[in-house]
Amino acid sequence: MNIITFKKILFSFLFLTSLTMMGQETGKVTGKVILSGNTPAENISVSLKGTKYNAVTNQHGQYEIKNVKAGSYTISIKSVGIRPVEENIVVTAKQTTTKNFSLSETQEDLDEVVITKNKYKQDKPSLSLRLQTPVLEIPQNIQIVSGQTLKDQQIISMSDGVIRNVSGAVRLEHWGDMYTNITMRGSQIQAFRNGFNVVSSFWGPLTEDMSFVDHIEFVKGPAGFMLSSGDPSGLYNVVTKKPTGVTKGEATVMAGSYDFYRASLDLDGKLDKKGKFLYRFNGAIQKKGSHRPFEHNDRYVFAPVLSYQVDDKTKITLEYNLQHANMSEVGSFYVFGADAARYGTMPVGFTMTQPGLPDTKINDHSGYLVFEHKFDDNWKVTAQTTYFKYLQEGYSSWPSGVGPGPVDLNYDGTPDGTLAVGEIIRNVGIWDSESNMFLGQIFVNGKFNTGAVTHKVLGGVDLGSKDYIADWGQSHDLDTFATPFNIFNPNYGTPANGLPNFDRQTPLSIRAKAAGGLMSSEYAAGYVQDELGFFDNKLRVTAGLRYTWISQSSWGGDPVADAHITPRGGISFSVTESTAIYGLYDQAFIPQSGIIKSGEKVQPLTGSNLEFGIKKDWFDGTWSTTLSVYSILKQNELTGDPQNEPGQQYSIVLGEKRARGAEFDLRGKIFDGFNVIANYAFTESRVLELSNGVSGIKVGDDIPGFAKHVANAWLNYSIPSGKLKGLGASIGGTYLAGRLTDTWSAGLERLPNYFKLDGGLSYETGKMKFTANVFNILNEYLYSGSYYASTNVNAYYWQTEQPTNVRFGVTYKF
Repeated sequence: MNIITFKKILFSFLFLTSLTMMGQETGKVTGKVILSGNTPAENISVSLKGTKYNAVTNQHGQYEIKNVKAGSYTISIKSVGIRPVEENIVVTAKQTTTKNFSLSETQEDLDEVVITKNKYKQDKPSLSLRLQTPVLEIPQNIQIVSGQTLKDQQIISMSDGVIRNVSGAVRLEHWGDMYTNITMRGSQIQAFRNGFNVVSSFWGPLTEDMSFVDHIEFVKGPAGFMLSSGDPSGLYNVVTKKPTGVTKGEATVMAGSYDFYRASLDLDGKLDKKGKFLYRFNGAIQKKGSHRPFEHNDRYVFAPVLSYQVDDKTKITLEYNLQHANMSEVGSFYVFGADAARYGTMPVGFTMTQPGLPDTKINDHSGYLVFEHKFDDNWKVTAQTTYFKYLQEGYSSWPSGVGPGPVDLNYDGTPDGTLAVGEIIRNVGIWDSESNMFLGQIFVNGKFNTGAVTHKVLGGVDLGSKDYIADWGQSHDLDTFATPFNIFNPNYGTPANGLPNFDRQTPLSIRAKAAGGLMSSEYAAGYVQDELGFFDNKLRVTAGLRYTWISQSSWGGDPVADAHITPRGGISFSVTESTAIYGLYDQAFIPQSGIIKSGEKVQPLTGSNLEFGIKKDWFDGTWSTTLSVYSILKQNELTGDPQNEPGQQYSIVLGEKRARGAEFDLRGKIFDGFNVIANYAFTESRVLELSNGVSGIKVGDDIPGFAKHVANAWLNYSIPSGKLKGLGASIGGTYLAGRLTDTWSAGLERLPNYFKLDGGLSYETGKMKFTANVFNILNEYLYSGSYYASTNVNAYYWQTEQPTNVRFGVTYKF
């Protein structure tokens, strides 16, 4: 053996010896980090303070730190938006030290900044819902549509396909992309934004552009207890994007069929080195045509947010949203049938609108100021206020007469002329409006124990003032009896009676008063709720009480004031850590706007909800299911008078109606790369009692505006590894059966069943993602509408959806 060989052997021996000694002197640290409700906390930084040893939790909340030198350490848990959690540990050579962490649910900010690979499932509601409880444990059906869902489905506004992700939600009578108007559990639900009820009239608010939306929460059943007044059928709460403290950006451009072009930008970051002063900016610009000629809906959005962390306990957030819409007149999408026999008798792209009409312009402003202060880990106070200002200068279209038959344009009992089949006199009315809303909330969340019983307390005060004024008192017939509009031979040249020239010199307040377009409401409310936890919080009992005072006026009438006390009681029991059953009884009390022909005063709507359900998280919470059954009673509800003539806006007090049904929702990651949203709902809504003097409606009649059977599915698979990693495909469908029209006019035919199939492909590589979706793949003739019966108009009317159309998008993250 030569000297060189000897040295190699000696070196190898010493090297192996040193490795053995190192192995004898080191250990391993492992564990799991969870949120409340046993939800895994992903992407959380775990480190041994003052050393190089660190790790990040995986999708199951697990972490592992190897080759740690034996000794005493301080282990630290960190994430943007929460205070560090630190504990002392001892690492022993050749042994594994296990340290698990359960993050306190008072660290609410964590839920807003943790990015999870579970694209379609969120486990906690937003802070604006005021709850401190995971969705699994809340005694109510709450479904959350995640931001990634909106991106995958290329949803651009609140009225653009969001409802496919929630059981039982429908839009049977569309308002284009102007107002959302969602029906659920048998009636129209309330529109909320960041916890505020932002409905100022029958038609508002302007549907939210998705550029500044983080996610959307659908709360089934009464939610007026927590969120000012609300309909007993439920609400949707649009949660806007907030600063996360992570410096990042995202730019997206999209293009599609029928002259659709869009660009959006999302910037997120810090304005100081310490990360106390944060910002978020979202903006978008859009040009959107239609499958019908002469129709468009163009927009731009500007949405900055600033937040300042004064200290560990106090944060202030300031937010502003501007949405500007420049669109065709309201009603341009309606088509009236060629005969009185059925819907859908005209081509899918047919239009009755008149080119050359001025655009309808809308500016929707909203500003928020939020103050949050934590007294300690158990008590927090939140005060927030908002101001909404809505400005509209525009037009609406509806025919004065539809043939065949005599037409009385002056409504004086004497026919002014006769129209043949297919002949129409189109009418354009003015629609100028302004809305001002001042809303404020202050509430306290607290936790404490009395012996073995835990308490989660919520108490607060809501204040609001809403005013809406509108001029719809001017109108103009575009056509004449000598030269009517003929749907079989349409002429889109200058109309025979010219274009309208409305008075806009007179101040809107004066014009609105003359037209009866004045509505207002003021309210004040106080509430308290306690969620009691028994047997280590396996059994949860919720009890609450709310006092609400409301003063309202409608259509220029005198204000009417009333007050009401509404109780709330719920129970939720965790059969296992991942399964909970619940029951809920709740009441609602909300103002109504309308005018009754007899002069009767409009009273607030009252309602009650009884609901039972079972919720389950599957496979460590990667996907979840909810099954619920409910019965809702509503009293004093206003509805459109079936005896209305054209131009009349009278309402009637229906009496009592009941909605009942069953709902099933599934969402989440079934296995790595495969995400699913699926739901089904059966809904039945009928008249139980009629008020005196109501005609045209019978006890047992179905309530308009819902579908008895609604089923949706959206499946997405992205290849998680290998050469094709990042390639994805989606397929989804919507099926509606037993569709009812949106009015009491039964007509001769109801809406047919509806089926829409969509799908797409995507590819993500590095900082780039490419997405392409095809909507209405089967090129079905899809529409919704109703039958309108009056002196001059007796016809089916409907609006069609786009035939097969495509959207292509590119996103760059930086």
